[in-house]
Amino acid sequence: QVQLVESGGGLVQAGGSLRLSCATSGSMLQINGMTWYRQAPGKQREFVAVITSRDTIAYADAVKGRSTISRDNAKNTVYLQMNSLKPEDTGVYYCHVAGRASDLVLRNYWGKGTLVTVSS
Repeated sequence: QVQLVESGGGLVQAGGSLRLSCATSGSMLQINGMTWYRQAPGKQREFVAVITSRDTIAYADAVKGRSTISRDNAKNTVYLQMNSLKPEDTGVYYCHVAGRASDLVLRNYWGKGTLVTVSS
């Protein structure tokens, strides 16, 4: 069974940096897009960054220029390097992967999230 496990969240002061990781466990035969979302307290989940299987990358305007998404295909892991963090970056960060496991059915997989807290 495929699972996504995020790590790297924590408490950091404004201006600091964090590197989030999302590791895919289980047998994934094909991974398409790997995406980071976040959800701030009392707000809806929002898109942060995506990297496709062809390494096409896109960022939300709110993090553009401060964040870098990357992937390690050998490890089926996606990373999000966040710099110059702001209090408004606070939230739970979720990893999403679209891909196919051994049954070849295209599915959406979600991690349980990792909490990022940025203090002012």
